[in-house]
Amino acid sequence: MSSTQLRYHSLNEINEVYERLRTTFNTGKTRPIEYRRKQLSQLGRLVQENLSALEAAVNSDLGKPKLEAVGELNGVVAGQVDVVEDFKKGWDATVYKVPQGVALVIGPWNYPYVLNLGPFIGAIAAGCTCVIKPSELAPASSKLMEDLFTTYLDPDAYAVLNGAVPETTHLLELRWDHIVFTGSGRTGRIIAAAAAKHATPVTLELGGKSPVVIADDADLDLVAKRVLHGKGQNSGQLCVSPDHVYVPRAKQDAFVAALLRHYNSFWPKGPLHASARWGKIVNPLHHARLRALLARTKGEIVKGGEYDGETRIAPAIVKNVAPGDAELFGPILPLVPVDNTEETIRLMNEQAVPLVIYLFTNSEDVKQQFLQRASSGALVVNDTTSQLTLYEMPFGGFRDSGHGRWGGKYSFDTFTHLRSYINVPPAAEPFMGGRYMPYSEEQYQMMAAIVKAPLPKL
Repeated sequence: MSSTQLRYHSLNEINEVYERLRTTFNTGKTRPIEYRRKQLSQLGRLVQENLSALEAAVNSDLGKPKLEAVGELNGVVAGQVDVVEDFKKGWDATVYKVPQGVALVIGPWNYPYVLNLGPFIGAIAAGCTCVIKPSELAPASSKLMEDLFTTYLDPDAYAVLNGAVPETTHLLELRWDHIVFTGSGRTGRIIAAAAAKHATPVTLELGGKSPVVIADDADLDLVAKRVLHGKGQNSGQLCVSPDHVYVPRAKQDAFVAALLRHYNSFWPKGPLHASARWGKIVNPLHHARLRALLARTKGEIVKGGEYDGETRIAPAIVKNVAPGDAELFGPILPLVPVDNTEETIRLMNEQAVPLVIYLFTNSEDVKQQFLQRASSGALVVNDTTSQLTLYEMPFGGFRDSGHGRWGGKYSFDTFTHLRSYINVPPAAEPFMGGRYMPYSEEQYQMMAAIVKAPLPKL
């Protein structure tokens, strides 16, 4: 666990920051495009000039290897560059794109940079002022972001506020103009209920199940390599981590053999060896939860599951698991044997709508079945987690896994209100006489002509 002591902001400090940002927004300071470009550039500098410190902080919090950390930060810098370039495209003269107002981003602990700063890019680009509330479970990275914000960004418009449940509860009592939350479904419902009191729009990224589906024609060796890679990211603590695998019953043992080959290749001395650079489970509570899942599973643990104290757990492969065994969010890969595609789709549709489905097949027919009959926030064919590298794509859930989206231009859209504008000139008055009272039969017939027009022939 990180040894960083995170200072929580007092309720008075939260109120002061909120009022400061509200005042700033009302002055119009954040609306000029050159101001937004400058602040986005500063965010890029914040990352580039403090890369080593940012990598060290998230390693302290989660044991995250610096290659994974820089991959997360790539999304922040690339997103910032993309939005700055997009400003050159100009505005629509008849629909004004105006900022929502004062925004709140509540981020999680597992990817503290991209899941806080990614949506934040959209808030800057749209002309909003914004508060970021990062997770107290990642104290080193949360403290570093707070410190760097005061150095690189306009403190009258943007702030990081740290705290736990009482501080977050107080934040939610204030009236925000848009809230973006990433986290669990249980907490997401609390956020949505609090926002509803002020009719505040909310973007919810809730994660949940992200199943892998192996079709009969899939290359099992390639599937095993790509699934194990996806499950290994941040020790399985990723909202789009491969959650469980639907594998053809007759091919389960062959798939296990392929997983074991790559397991031994990825971690030749074992995941818990110092050379493996295997990350931490975020805290002892989550560690105990994962150990309990392994202890009570009715499936067969074929590899992994060892642990050292309350810090790490070796990735575990479990076969012959019943559908819906447990919510994971950790380095456990359950294999659910199925008889055919029809059974897989039925089982998936009986559970909550996933954030993503990872489908391994080369069959166009199978792809179309999953596009048309199985719901999810995204569908990725023949890989895992690669959708996160495409910043131009919207990132978001569907139904149980959330609503709303961000990423690239979609981040800007999230924090933007499309304000319709129409100018009706006085000179048009001679053509508008037919709409005024007292109504006549002639006026009615003129108006009804549209309703009575012939319908298109099918």
